[in-house]
Amino acid sequence: MTEETLPTKPTFAQGLAASLPIVMGYLPIAFSFGVAATRAGFSATEAFALSLIIYAGASQFLALALLSSGAPVLVAAFTLIAMNLRHVLYGPALMREAGDRASTRHAWAWAWGLTDEVFGQALGALARGQRFSEAWMFGLGLGAYAAWVLGTVAGAVAGGSALEGWPALSAGLGFMLPALFLALLLSILSRRQLPVIAVAGLVTVAGTLAISATSGILLGMLAGAAAGLVRR
Repeated sequence: MTEETLPTKPTFAQGLAASLPIVMGYLPIAFSFGVAATRAGFSATEAFALSLIIYAGASQFLALALLSSGAPVLVAAFTLIAMNLRHVLYGPALMREAGDRASTRHAWAWAWGLTDEVFGQALGALARGQRFSEAWMFGLGLGAYAAWVLGTVAGAVAGGSALEGWPALSAGLGFMLPALFLALLLSILSRRQLPVIAVAGLVTVAGTLAISATSGILLGMLAGAAAGLVRR
């Protein structure tokens, strides 16, 4: 395919539009985080700072549990780092799908927004034939980031008792992030990828049962990456 026949690079605005499914998933979960943070004794400003600086999705709930139980800050920090090591692989995997011609000039900035869901949405778009665009990545990541931060602020302002009358809703919100990520990945699932997913899933379950949830996630991530390299 020549340069002239390549699809037009998607724009920043199109990236923002592509973030809408993620935004719809992030807002209620971030609201729940803001409520949980104020319930744990954090101020609205501190809850806002946690989402603005850490931006670790479900891992932020673990950070709340660790910090509110008196765990040292360094322990909480290293636990979150271990849980989110999988993000190190997102950039290389995305650029491999994008091809050698893809620009990485501003990767230092848009890579900040590569959460599970943003990665899944971007990978799906590339798998469907969309051309890689850093402007589109900025739009996609910014939409998701803004939704997470604004949802946190709304929940923190609402206060720790905002969801007390809705226990079923509060419990269900915990499943929204993994459900959203799973839906995005299923949209690009192929038979060729099934063995890799099976290996990652089995190792994750085994590691979780044998050691801990954090170790299971880390081991599953490494096993899936290794299985993917073997099948290249």
